Amino acid sequence: MLRLIAIDRLVHFVVLGVLAVAVFLFAHERRRLRGPFYRVVDDLQNGVGGPSGVRGHGLVGDLDRAFAANDRTLWAIGLVIAAYAVLEGVEAIGLWRAARWAEYLTFVATSVLLVPEVYELTGHVSALKVCTLLINLAVVGYLLFAKRLFGLRGGGRAEEAVRERDSGWQALERIYPGG
Repeated sequence: MLRLIAIDRLVHFVVLGVLAVAVFLFAHERRRLRGPFYRVVDDLQNGVGGPSGVRGHGLVGDLDRAFAANDRTLWAIGLVIAAYAVLEGVEAIGLWRAARWAEYLTFVATSVLLVPEVYELTGHVSALKVCTLLINLAVVGYLLFAKRLFGLRGGGRAEEAVRERDSGWQALERIYPGG
């Protein structure tokens, strides 16, 4: 199960890393991109019989706000996304190696982000948002109970005892008695 969570975190790392690079590139090239962006949007809207000019809705409105944003704001957003990507990458590596510290890190990081996820659902409910919340709740529950975090069900000592019992020759002899 930890490896499955690690793969999920690796996917987050890659997506967030690409997004951070895109934000940095956009912040760097924004002035050069502004003219072509507005020309393309205006041509598309005129081509389908819509009004000229950018309107504040949807992706076009989001991009319009991005072009209007302060340079420092864009760089700060890029840094936050990059830092989050690094966190996800560290979690992925630690979970892949079954490191106890990574279980705690993943639990804390995922739990903290449940608050904004629930808040997002108060504004607009979508299948993706609900699915993301359910997956993250399952990750938190698994780490808390199955991995015995924070001393639950005997804590780390009990986890180590189970691991010790389920490895080695004695474990194999229990599974395949008499060879």
